[in-house]
Amino acid sequence: MSYLPNLLFIIILFLGIGFFAKNVKKLMRNIKLGQDTDVSDNKAQRWKNMAMIALGQSKMVRRPIAGILHVVVYVGFIIINIEVLEIIIDGIFGTHRIGLQILPQSVYGFLIGSFEVLAVLVFIAVIVFWLRRNVIKLARFWKSEMTSWPKNDGNYILYFEMVLMTLFLVMNATDVNFQALNSGNVISQYMAPWFSGLSEGTLHIIERGAWWLHIVGILIFLNYLYFSKHLHILLAFPNTYYGNLKPKGQFNNLEAVTNEVKMMMDSNVDPFAAPAEGSEDEVPAKFGASDVQDLNWVQLLNAYTCTECGRCTSECPANQTGKKLSPRKIMMDTRDRLEEVGKNIDANKGEFKEDGKQLLDNYITREELWACTSCNACVEACPVSIDPLSIILEMRRYLVMEQSAAPTELNNMMTNIENNGAPWPYNQMDRLNWKNE
Repeated sequence: MSYLPNLLFIIILFLGIGFFAKNVKKLMRNIKLGQDTDVSDNKAQRWKNMAMIALGQSKMVRRPIAGILHVVVYVGFIIINIEVLEIIIDGIFGTHRIGLQILPQSVYGFLIGSFEVLAVLVFIAVIVFWLRRNVIKLARFWKSEMTSWPKNDGNYILYFEMVLMTLFLVMNATDVNFQALNSGNVISQYMAPWFSGLSEGTLHIIERGAWWLHIVGILIFLNYLYFSKHLHILLAFPNTYYGNLKPKGQFNNLEAVTNEVKMMMDSNVDPFAAPAEGSEDEVPAKFGASDVQDLNWVQLLNAYTCTECGRCTSECPANQTGKKLSPRKIMMDTRDRLEEVGKNIDANKGEFKEDGKQLLDNYITREELWACTSCNACVEACPVSIDPLSIILEMRRYLVMEQSAAPTELNNMMTNIENNGAPWPYNQMDRLNWKNE
């Protein structure tokens, strides 16, 4: 008996998993470039959110057609790939359908039969998704930020899934011994006649070819995830767990600014006393964010988790009225800049070398930031708890507090609040003059 196929399989498996692990390590490094933030509160609610949103797909089904199809693809693809465990064991030890030797034939047949039905459902759902993208051309898939790579990336994944499902069914249809069992071949029995007239040796070659292509395809798909928007398959779970639990619209006041105001109101406080290093009173090195390193690590996790589905942008009132803002682009730009910073670090032996670029202006324009109405529609719409608004607000904070670069209208309002105690340009003594008119 030749052990060459087993050795080849082990090498391919090792390389595939090793490359994936290397990219996961790089991903974690990039996310940790963000500022620290405390997300240790209310663990019970966080686990519930992860179960309901990431696992239960509760926000996906708010749009029933896309939601139900996504659930079919998600559940089907995950369950079908349980069979990868059998393929891995067979590949390492040279067995064939080890499940039949471990499980009763009826149980094994039920599992494989279920996988075959799900494979067909996934295939149909993927075709519908392809039609929605490329024939119906839903507007949210054709926005200006959906350039060649983001647009093609969605199609590449759909093709991947169609090929993998087809290989799985062909593998079963050409397995002579499996078909002879007449158990579990609920779909493949109707495909088997396509290969009638071929010799048993030819069928074996087709079955082995489909088997090898299926497992190699799974490993390629696994490693493609890092470069694709479909990284959300893995990151949706931690992202929904660490999602913001505060009421939508609640602004995260800086402790240093709050304490500054308190000092102004308390005559007993020494305004020149330096706060202890590391204390909450300590003034941060920079107010707000101008680059990805200024954002917190949860916001960077958000960027990598973005599915580019466009639900946020389709719900954005600024975008609907022709403004330049697209919440999806905010997340895509953040991720692209973070990737650029990561490559910079890789090229400079673990050190970031100043490249003269930043997230603000080089990726996200000020026009986009000030177009936002802060309505939280994008946050509510996101199916995996991404918060584009938090990034917009941090960048606005930088513009206002570091550069004094707010729009004229906003500067006028802040001046009126400072001088008159209200946003309007009227003296406090004149506020009630309207009642005499």
